[in-house]
Amino acid sequence: METQDTNNIRQRKGANGKTEENINEQFEKSKPKNARTIGLVFLSLLLDLLAFTMILPLLPSLLDYYHGQEGTSNTLYSSLLQAVQSFQKLTGAPDRFSSVLFGGALGSMYSFLQFLTSPIIGSLSDAYGRKPLLLICLVGITLSHALWSCATTFSLFVLARFIGGLSKANVSLCMAIVTDASDEKTRPKGMALVGLAFSIGFILGPLAGAWFAVNSSYETNAWGERPALYALSLSLANIATVLFFVPETLTKEKRTPLSMSLAKVIDYVSPWHLLNFTAVKNMTKRQSEVLSKLGVIYFIYLFIYSGLEFTLTFLTHHTFKYTAMQQGKMFLVIGVIMALLQGGASRRLGPRGAERAARAALILTPPSFLCVALAATSHPPVLRPISWLWAGLVLFAISTAFAVSCLSSMVAAASPEAARGAALGGLRSLGALARAAGPLLACAVYWYSGAAITYTIGSVILIFPAVMLYRLKL
Repeated sequence: METQDTNNIRQRKGANGKTEENINEQFEKSKPKNARTIGLVFLSLLLDLLAFTMILPLLPSLLDYYHGQEGTSNTLYSSLLQAVQSFQKLTGAPDRFSSVLFGGALGSMYSFLQFLTSPIIGSLSDAYGRKPLLLICLVGITLSHALWSCATTFSLFVLARFIGGLSKANVSLCMAIVTDASDEKTRPKGMALVGLAFSIGFILGPLAGAWFAVNSSYETNAWGERPALYALSLSLANIATVLFFVPETLTKEKRTPLSMSLAKVIDYVSPWHLLNFTAVKNMTKRQSEVLSKLGVIYFIYLFIYSGLEFTLTFLTHHTFKYTAMQQGKMFLVIGVIMALLQGGASRRLGPRGAERAARAALILTPPSFLCVALAATSHPPVLRPISWLWAGLVLFAISTAFAVSCLSSMVAAASPEAARGAALGGLRSLGALARAAGPLLACAVYWYSGAAITYTIGSVILIFPAVMLYRLKL
């Protein structure tokens, strides 16, 4: 028989006048609806990432196409090329890697625009709701794919990438919807689905892009018309999915005034504020110290890592003569390894396990890129260049599966419980800033010094965040 005290506890009133029993019953009824919403967000992200990743194996050949078409004419490409050639005369850098520098500039532009717009659009969604802002982003992404499909000139291709970068806040909005539609217990499963969407997207998207490029005539393959049209169709399906099926998850009573929302933007666009996590309120001194150190570690790691990751396709294109299909298969292998690890070990890690996995991942990253550096030399020791390349890619996939997700878990664990969303939002902005600057620097060094020196320098610098994380006391 239950005691009177137990009955009193079970029947105590909630803030809205309902009993806790009624509140729990109401929450149980909302579970299927919330699970459906999270499933639809997974589908939206998957459609977006399948379209987004199709260009990855094609970018080196696309830039070679624009170089051949516009290198001697009076166009945007030729103007930029003349500036590069003027700098070449001063430094004595080689001409053969000019497309790498162009690719780095495009990659950095895309990430920098995402860094600027994500906090602004996120703040607007706090005031006006998630769904309207998500639809605006998806329309922009669709327009960028439509422009790519007819981008016979480099100027139109740059415009497509520019609009795509401005519109790429949809990922953070999807994560916000998952947060709205879940509680503390169900949120890890929702975020695991977000990670699964990324894994599947990076497995199938590049391979699909390469397949469509290979199975088309040269005229349409030159600027990737067929892959772009496929990406466009996925984006249109994404708009329909969100418009007709995804509900609004931020109710009007939970929205914040616009002036208050925009006041938070500075915390997400100022590098100093990002590194110090000023968006996170009510921290203890110890929490502030730990978060600041984790922010520095995360930024250095992702700054160097993203630059080296971005140049991988140029290395395989120039050194190993990989076709678009071979590039797609390379991403397939990397994605499968990551998906197996993310779906298995990383999803089941507790707080202490996440710390150990993050340290191991950062320790594995320098040797992974050192292997790639050896692959870029003519006569590496012990193994053939292609063997060194794949040894590096396997280590790269293993470390990538754990590094960012486990560092994010460490930041969440070190933050005040009521401010974990702000801490993770600041971390995402910090990562976008690192991804904006990293590819440009890495591609500039690659263009000037070649792949072997670029990856060697990068692997040495990556030792520092690994040592800093190992020495960090939590």
